[in-house]
Order: sequence, then C-alpha cells, then structure tokens
Amino acid sequence: MEPNNDFIRIQELREILHKHNYYYYVLAQPVISDLEYDRLMQELIDLEKKHPEWQDENSPTMRVGDDRNQEFQHAEHRYPMLSLANTYSKEELNDFDRRIRDVIPSGVGYVCELKYDGLSISLNYQQGRLVQALTRGDGTTGDVVTANARTIGSIPLVLAPGDYPDEFEIRGEIILSHEAFRKMNQEREESGEPAFANPRNAAAGTLKLQNSAEVARRPLECYLYYLLGKNLPTDSHYD
Repeated sequence: MEPNNDFIRIQELREILHKHNYYYYVLAQPVISDLEYDRLMQELIDLEKKHPEWQDENSPTMRVGDDRNQEFQHAEHRYPMLSLANTYSKEELNDFDRRIRDVIPSGVGYVCELKYDGLSISLNYQQGRLVQALTRGDGTTGDVVTANARTIGSIPLVLAPGDYPDEFEIRGEIILSHEAFRKMNQEREESGEPAFANPRNAAAGTLKLQNSAEVARRPLECYLYYLLGKNLPTDSHYD
C-alpha cells in the first residue's frame, strides 16, 4: 500500500472505529462483532506504527472506550480500570509470553479463566458494607450506579464476618444469562416492546436505567474475580 493510500486508509479506519465506539459504549447497540472490531483496530494500530508521523491524539488507538452517561454522577477510580488486551493469533500469544519472560526470567505461571461478556463493574466496600458501585467508564472515572447494583441479588450489600480489609475494591462482570435473556425477550415481544440484540447489550442497558425498580425486575447476575486494596488476605490472583 502506497503512503498516500495508507493515509487515506488511516482516516477511514479512525472514522469507522469512532462510529462503532459510539454504538458500543454509548448506545450499547454494537452493529459489528467483537472480532470484526478488533481486526479493524489492529489494522489501524499497524498502520499508525508504520507511519508515526501521522499519529493523532484523538485516534481511537489512543484512548479506551467510554461508557459514561451524563445522567449519572461520575466518580474517579482509585485504581485505573483498563480494558483487557485480546488476540486471535497463537503467534501473538507466544510473543506475549516471550515479553513476560524477558521481564520475569523464572517462575512464570498463568491463570486461565473464561471471560464473561457483560458490563465491567467495580464495587467498593467499607467496614463490610457496599458503599459505591462504578462502571468502567473511560478507565479513570466511571458512572456511579450504586442504587442499581444494590438490586442485583448476587452482589452482597453487607459482608459476613471474615478476613478482609476495612476498605477494599472488588471487580467483576454484570451479565444476563442466555436463558434469562431469551425469557426476557419473549416477554418483551409479547408486550409489544422491541427485543434486545444480545445479552451483553441487555445487561449494559439495564444497569444504565434511571429507574432502579425496573433494574430489580430484570434478572442480572454478577461474577466477581479481582480484589484490590491494601492488606488483602491473598497475595496472588490465583489465590
């Protein structure tokens, strides 16, 4: 591809990805698959590396997605809440492993976990009580959705006595199971409401509702997996 063609393609990709970021993060209505999106993003990353003279601070590659909603209060994350990197290539996975071993020559181990496709959530507890729930937002600040999070049965409002710090943060994913999604869509269609496109959209859209009573009527679930804070009872993610 000639330099001028590269420049044109970079501009096209930036415009396309900005549009899809809006559909995904703001409207919660993606129109392409994650695989298609990731391929477009990787193409842009590769072209920008090839032509650093055309870097733009407003390029989609320079920022994470932003799911903040102006109707919610915003709050800052104590620890940055970044999105996960991904790959569809064994070669890229091997390259990741090599880079890790360059930094940590021995004792490298991996924990493999299934990834739930929902909405990332950060829960803050003080003295064993849930005090704040934040969405990922832009990774630095997120929407305060505490009232809505409190309606989800799998999120503990008060912790049983145990070996945990006075204050800590735990992160996870809010999801809608496929079974619950099918049932909810059937009920919506029977009542003349439009069906949701997929479980991820339904979960994300539900958590952003202004009416907590409506959130409570929808069968959201929460899976938590990542502790943050001082004086944690474990010193590794595996534990």
